[in-house]
Amino acid sequence: MISLVFANNMNRLTVSFIGLLACLAACQGMPEQEFPFGRIVNGVPTTIEAHPYQVSLQTLKGAHFCGGSLIDAQTVVTAAHCLQSYKANEIQVRIGSTDRNEGGELVTVSNYKFHEGYNSKLMINDVAVIRLSSPVRQSAKVRFVPLAQATPPTGTPAVVTGWGTTCFLLCSSTTFLQEVEVDLVAKSDCDSEKYSYADGQILDTMVCAYSEKKDACQGDSGGPLVANGELVGIVSWGKSCAKVSYPGVYADVASLRSWIVSTAAEL
Repeated sequence: MISLVFANNMNRLTVSFIGLLACLAACQGMPEQEFPFGRIVNGVPTTIEAHPYQVSLQTLKGAHFCGGSLIDAQTVVTAAHCLQSYKANEIQVRIGSTDRNEGGELVTVSNYKFHEGYNSKLMINDVAVIRLSSPVRQSAKVRFVPLAQATPPTGTPAVVTGWGTTCFLLCSSTTFLQEVEVDLVAKSDCDSEKYSYADGQILDTMVCAYSEKKDACQGDSGGPLVANGELVGIVSWGKSCAKVSYPGVYADVASLRSWIVSTAAEL
């Protein structure tokens, strides 16, 4: 079954292949870049050992819907738009597995909080913190990723990982973890004439990453963008997936770091 997931007006809609045409009809006239299709296209298979901070957010029935990053023994960072349709007791997190459907450890969620300044139309402050119901131990497959304190400059190589789809439409999601290498694009550069976003779309809590015909895609939302061994971005939104001259847009961890740290301490 092919799923198309997007958030609009604080809602998240999932449709099967049978309902795809209806969904597309409903989406006509809406700016494509407003859809937070957490967006891996033209990536390669990888392993959890290579990215042991990566987690899968799942329903209690085991359906993957977003990615996340483990930052300490009981805290996962993800995108705010991932949690708009779920209560904490409806979510579990698979940790330490390359396969999103089995292996590793499944941990329930005790609480979560998304940024009070999150806006589903502007996609500003697209960050949330999840508190796991029990702590996890580090191992070869489970590691905590440090939060970036400063946003790296344009051109810094980075890697984004996830279990999302391999193209924008009519592609199934992947069972095994994928990665793709991209280059960071600072806000000022992403919001310039070099790229195709309209002036003002790239806001202060956003950072971009680009490599032609390479990107994240549906199902990768909330997942990690890592550079220099630090979490620098959270998969947030973009203009379809891997569209030429449209970088993927991520929540900027450095600008949101103080909120993440304080919120994690409160939960």
